Amino acid sequence: MNEKNVVLIGMPGAGKSTVGVVLAKLLGYRFLDSDLLIQEREGRLLCEIIEEKGLDGFLQIEEEVNASVQAVRTVIATGGSAVYGARAMEHLREIGTVIYLRLPYAEIASRVGDVKQRGIALKEGQNLKELYGERCLLYETYADIIVDTKGISIEKLAKMLAEFIK
Repeated sequence: MNEKNVVLIGMPGAGKSTVGVVLAKLLGYRFLDSDLLIQEREGRLLCEIIEEKGLDGFLQIEEEVNASVQAVRTVIATGGSAVYGARAMEHLREIGTVIYLRLPYAEIASRVGDVKQRGIALKEGQNLKELYGERCLLYETYADIIVDTKGISIEKLAKMLAEFIK
């Protein structure tokens, strides 16, 4: 069996953490949520980190955490802004297969809810649609595999992804 990790990237609300847990069970892998690692390291919520450190400070912390991940046979769900950290993304590509869970903007907008409360890394004056346009290019750049997930149940998506990995 493949010893590499599976790294899930995509917008907030794309289902990285949700499908990641199911995928890990299917593969017999561990599951790691990098947003939780960040919160654990910093001792506060993502939205509090962004509020206290600013966007650049948050992105620096996120890159440090993601670049330091050491794992084997693990499904890693990254935060949506992980793709801003080139060093971290190169590290994640080295240790795993990067899969972009692509979902249309309308679906993301309906799932996200309160952008500030969710701890989404937005630039001053930027809205979710602008952020979506900016990040999609980065997701496509770093992805080994791109999967369109619209209309696919979590279970079916996890089974599809498991087939890519085996």
